[in-house]
Amino acid sequence: MQTPYRFLFTDLRSDQVLDALPVQGVALDDYIGKTGRLTGNVPIPNREIAERARRALQPGRTGVWVERGRDIWWGGILWTLQLASSARGYLTAQIQCGGWESYLYRRLLLDTQLAEQVDQFDIVRGLVDYVQSTPGGDIGITYDGEPSGVVRDREFSRYDLPTIGDLIDQLAAVERGFEWRVASYRDADGRRVKRLFLGHPIIRTGTAEIVLDHPGSVLTYTWPHDASTLANAWQSRGANVNNNQATDSYPLMSERLVATDDVAAGWPRLDGSSDYTTVEQQATLDAHARADWTAARRPVQIPEVEVLLGNNVSPALLGATVRVRIRDLWHPDVLDARYRVVGLSINPPERGRPETAKLYLEVPE
Repeated sequence: MQTPYRFLFTDLRSDQVLDALPVQGVALDDYIGKTGRLTGNVPIPNREIAERARRALQPGRTGVWVERGRDIWWGGILWTLQLASSARGYLTAQIQCGGWESYLYRRLLLDTQLAEQVDQFDIVRGLVDYVQSTPGGDIGITYDGEPSGVVRDREFSRYDLPTIGDLIDQLAAVERGFEWRVASYRDADGRRVKRLFLGHPIIRTGTAEIVLDHPGSVLTYTWPHDASTLANAWQSRGANVNNNQATDSYPLMSERLVATDDVAAGWPRLDGSSDYTTVEQQATLDAHARADWTAARRPVQIPEVEVLLGNNVSPALLGATVRVRIRDLWHPDVLDARYRVVGLSINPPERGRPETAKLYLEVPE
């Protein structure tokens, strides 16, 4: 028997429930390092439902929680609503929602922030506190106080008008950085929780190993090999630090990085670059360049496996390690390896469609 889904619509700031409405054609996903999304259609069959939907579905002000049984499987913010009427007059409200992280990309830093030898996790928490301490800015994101063990010097200037989400992403992407996400779950007391999770160098969860076989529990898979972003030589460009208007102006440049061992092994030289127009310190720019160069030196692989949802497959797998075993024409000797789950896309059951999930995997180095 399939577990029913329930869609709660709440006031974003108070989390007070406004209504529970049916949603059809649902697609929802969640990731580490990327904001999750939910799309679906709320049917409007009569005037009563229309009035309820008008009250509950307020883009930019309504929070959305997805329950499966008693568990919270997704949470986020309603950002767009589009009414659609068919030729027969059937009315639906098409909704698009972003995970709680999406709020941080809609808040600007309007006051300069300075950190000197501060743990990078505390810098992130300070940015979240900045957001939630402003009138109307508290949406209930919580966090713990665990340190990363890596301290940073940072100055975030209000004149750059950066978004808070972009500042966190930039801090996370530097050498010896971290991963972050805002998770949704129900705590031991039954309360809905929006929790900021930080992991250095990565987020890891779960202890029990889950085995996924093909043929078997893995229905389909896609295994890309992508070298379109490959680069073994790198340089990053920073801010313009020349304050003398009488002389030529040039941006700060990082050290030049070249993987000579790749070239010696027969690889062609492939150049890459990145821009950090607000970075004015050489050491910080060099750290960004080394992190970007390291990430670009090997082809990106994000395999996808589609599985039936069951007791061992849920959003709690984000950050967990699974063991994948595949035997087919491409893998006659059986692929047997462990991967970290970095994304999950869920298709709730519909008439004639089973309840499935796509897991996005991180290939180990």
